[in-house]
Amino acid sequence: MQKIKIENHMFAGGFWFAAWLFTIGFLHLAFWKGVLALVVWPYFLGVTFSVIH
Repeated sequence: MQKIKIENHMFAGGFWFAAWLFTIGFLHLAFWKGVLALVVWPYFLGVTFSVIH
């Protein structure tokens, strides 16, 4: 008899979604830049924090 292992990754997905929403609010991104941030989220954070020394 095989054992079936069920994994739930909801916490990681929920954390990612919350961090994405925080990034949109923190960086004051417009709607389309917020949509683009789904893909290039680290880029927007890097640009913002590279200006702050």
